[in-house]
Amino acid sequence: MDAEGQQNHLKAYGITYWTLSKDLKVKWLLNYRGGSFLLPDTEDIRKECTIRGVSYEVLNDRDTNQILEDISSPSQNMEAVVLEKAPKIAVYSPKGNQPWDDAVTMVLTFAEIPYETIYDKEVLEDNLILYDWLHLHHEDFTGQYGKFYDSYRAAPWYIREKAAAEKLAKDLGYQKVSQEKLGVALKIRDYVVGGGFMFAMCSATDSFEIALAAEGVDICESMFDGDPSEPGYQSKIDYNKTFAFKNFTLERSPNIYEFSSIDMTRNRRISKTTDYFTLMDFSAKWDPIPTMLCQNHTALVKGFMGQTTAYNPNEIKSNVLVLGENKTNSEARYIHGIKGKGFFTFYGGHDPEDYTHRVGDPKTELELHPNSPGYRLILNNVLFPAAKKKKQKT
Repeated sequence: MDAEGQQNHLKAYGITYWTLSKDLKVKWLLNYRGGSFLLPDTEDIRKECTIRGVSYEVLNDRDTNQILEDISSPSQNMEAVVLEKAPKIAVYSPKGNQPWDDAVTMVLTFAEIPYETIYDKEVLEDNLILYDWLHLHHEDFTGQYGKFYDSYRAAPWYIREKAAAEKLAKDLGYQKVSQEKLGVALKIRDYVVGGGFMFAMCSATDSFEIALAAEGVDICESMFDGDPSEPGYQSKIDYNKTFAFKNFTLERSPNIYEFSSIDMTRNRRISKTTDYFTLMDFSAKWDPIPTMLCQNHTALVKGFMGQTTAYNPNEIKSNVLVLGENKTNSEARYIHGIKGKGFFTFYGGHDPEDYTHRVGDPKTELELHPNSPGYRLILNNVLFPAAKKKKQKT
């Protein structure tokens, strides 16, 4: 899985998942040649690698044992983590969305990793317990319809989606979309606290947090829910209810395409050509989880924009790990934390290979980006729940 040895990094994750689905175990060799996977040598796996265009090397027992011995040395910042079971994956997304509407569904489809799509009804009916891993589509959990009001309120798709959301909320027994989305957010919170793995990107990250913090407080203006927002609602925000963020200020204006001060998009002073973020270096033996989530063939990843592009480090809670940061712009791009018995990862931006993805833009062809470092980070999270649980050393 290093830069020189693998012709299709993304599909290699699919091979690993496919192997796990055959009830075979895999060793993830953290920090060894870009985070390589050690798979059993079977004719079926070799054929599958060839069919999917994934590079592989065949090792004899002596060479394998030598590699594992080198990795186990205290002098090496490496570790061999056993992957035991293919996680069952759910993507929280509206039913009408196409796979290319979301970076995660795109890369899961390209890597040939199966997933199931669920939405509000399934979440509210407690179906999340059926899954090991949950991805949140670019959703607005605050009931403000993505803050698209200023630019798109007259667009047919906006009018259609607003009407559909209102109908769904009423069908599910809620008076307002904001109340229904809060109910969904609380179910997702309980899923994570109970031991689930949640991965979110772009606006699903901060809007989820805002919904939790604003529980019981009306922060929506009349064009969103039919009545004014609650007077002084900023002072009623409870940051103790969030996973990752603290002390943020909500964006009050419905005409501004932004949820809060969490996001750094409007404060960015960096050009596309110099927009990169750096993955942090962790101890593979003492901190295998963040190490796992940062496996890549490069520590430098191209930046990309989104409604929520990056996070204000001053508004990230102290118990949350920053996995990737843009030091030039003083922003966090990729963060991870523990909530109850579960884990969450937030990844800023919309599409790692489409710098300024906008409504109506064509889909990204991942066949042109089979070695994308930005997309690898998503797939690290997909395999994370497969890891054999060890007693934490820190």
